[in-house]
Amino acid sequence: MARILVIEDDATICDLMIRVLSMAGHEVLGAFDGEDGLRQFQHNDVDLIITDWNMPRKDGGEVIREALRLDPSSRIILVTATPSTDLTPDAVQGVQKVFPKPFELQALLNGVGEVLEGKHSPGL
Repeated sequence: MARILVIEDDATICDLMIRVLSMAGHEVLGAFDGEDGLRQFQHNDVDLIITDWNMPRKDGGEVIREALRLDPSSRIILVTATPSTDLTPDAVQGVQKVFPKPFELQALLNGVGEVLEGKHSPGL
């Protein structure tokens, strides 16, 4: 399957996403803040990034911009409790899917499959 990097500062949500994605057959790496997530991205061949928006040390916007700078073909899913009205199109440029929290795990799995297969609608 795919190697997925989950960047989420809420340990419970991070662990749950890692577990569910692993059970679906993916190899999953986890990071609890944007800085560690970007470090892992730079040292691992990653097929997909799933990142939170509000995190310590580097937020989701910084993660998205830096990942796309390092690899413009990066595939990114954003999960966030931030209202969509606060996320400008520029802020989520390069993001293939956005999931507002709370989200259903099956919806996330479906979205991961769509992004990995190239079937997605960009941005919000």
